[in-house]
Amino acid sequence: MSEKTSLGIELGSTRIKAVLIGEDYATLASGSETWENLLEDGLWTYHLDDVWQGLQNAVQKLSADFQSRYGKPLSNIGAIGISAMMHGYLAFDRDGKQLAPFRTWRNTTTEEAAKRLTEKFCFNIPQRWSIAHLYQAILNKEDHVKGLSFLTTLAGYVHWKLTGQKVLGVGEASGMFPIDSKTNNFNGEMIGQFDSLIGDLKFDWKLADILPKVLNAGDNAGSLTAEGAALLDPTGALKALDQGSAIPLCPPEGDAGTGMVATNSVAVRTGNISAGTSVFAMAVLEKDLSRVYQEIDMVTTPTGKPVAMVHCNSCTSDLDAWVNLFGEITETFGAKVDRAKLYDELYYKALEGDADCGGLLSYNYYAGEPVTGLEQGRPLFVRKADSPLGLANFMRSLLFSTMATLKIGMDILTEKENVRLDKLLGHGGLFKTKGVGQRLMAAALKTPVAVMETAGEGGAWGIALLAAYMLQKSSSIGSGESLESFLAQKVFIKNAGTLLEPDTKDVEGFAAFIKQYTRGLAIEKAAGEYLQ
Repeated sequence: MSEKTSLGIELGSTRIKAVLIGEDYATLASGSETWENLLEDGLWTYHLDDVWQGLQNAVQKLSADFQSRYGKPLSNIGAIGISAMMHGYLAFDRDGKQLAPFRTWRNTTTEEAAKRLTEKFCFNIPQRWSIAHLYQAILNKEDHVKGLSFLTTLAGYVHWKLTGQKVLGVGEASGMFPIDSKTNNFNGEMIGQFDSLIGDLKFDWKLADILPKVLNAGDNAGSLTAEGAALLDPTGALKALDQGSAIPLCPPEGDAGTGMVATNSVAVRTGNISAGTSVFAMAVLEKDLSRVYQEIDMVTTPTGKPVAMVHCNSCTSDLDAWVNLFGEITETFGAKVDRAKLYDELYYKALEGDADCGGLLSYNYYAGEPVTGLEQGRPLFVRKADSPLGLANFMRSLLFSTMATLKIGMDILTEKENVRLDKLLGHGGLFKTKGVGQRLMAAALKTPVAVMETAGEGGAWGIALLAAYMLQKSSSIGSGESLESFLAQKVFIKNAGTLLEPDTKDVEGFAAFIKQYTRGLAIEKAAGEYLQ
């Protein structure tokens, strides 16, 4: 069985998850570990030691799950894929030494660099992109920049340590630096423009020298080394060789790309929404946008197709905090409630609320939000004195707040660029409670939303599928099969998901909510300025 299995590992914002799938692409075993980002010296970061500790714990839990289910240890795997939250900044010197703390996608400290690069390239460069972090470090005259030898993302870093290969999948690479979809590589003209921009500084490196090599879905991205196997599983149970053959790894991808794969949203006119700590919507475009929008990122599918992406820094963190508070209240009275049940009951309660939340207003901003032009975030709940405060309306306002900023960004695509999608496929934690996040998201975006049974698996399952696709491509039978065909004809042929159309009353209620939400952004801005 081992030669036909694929292991997918995704390092998300709050959870590291490992999923093992079989030849029917169903989950054989899984394991996960929670972790949290740290705010240190004004920057959101994770320590690399915590990366490996969390990853090892997730793999050990998966191994225990496999042992429990099948009565034997997990010692061999057919293929492996690594995914992680996109963007950010991991810088290393020629000896592999980390030069600066890991700067995650959540940081909004690169406004000057992002603005200058956007103007230079005539291409939107968001603050969280790796190139924005690099250029901001140069503008800040940070000493470490002159010693740069390799710049990568979290997924690229883990893959490098497991295989020795400095590579990225094209979808993940598109969150570092703009991609030329004609070549499926970094845009050569823009690389030249960047080198000219910093030419007077006389660094020992050129940009192309320090970026990873770009690979496409289906490419072999190296094999697990003995050192890599020890990093994955320090117990030694997992071997670098599977029945005498090296275990291949697919190109490492970001959570955007694995989200597209996990929802079968890699073909033109498809789209998906990933809703967890952050939320983003992806639309695979039929044609280029008419102009540059600061609120819209241009990235790619794992096969290099252009994708318009609306990314919002905050989604469920504030909602999770409130659920934790309600759990603490129940425990205070001696009634410990299962966490999954607590989420379900509170989510379902939201469906009992007034369509417009009864005038309650919530902002879920844990960080700055470029889509709405806010540099700082402050979770905020506000109401008028005559707005009825009840649990149903309160929960509905929390759920609506997770979607509000996404709605503002998506309106650019649908209203200004006339982008039309037949449906959106949702995945991630917001969609775990059946029919709630899905129904409200459909109303918010006025678009049918489908959710599959695999919605909770998310990106770990998606990167496992990409590893399986690589195995398929390497075989004589599947060598010419496209990723789109592989997903549609093999993985999702019997699983199109459950589709919900927008409910008219919910649509009207969200329209009233978002109108008030937009007016109230001044309150959120003031909170960031005065609540220090």
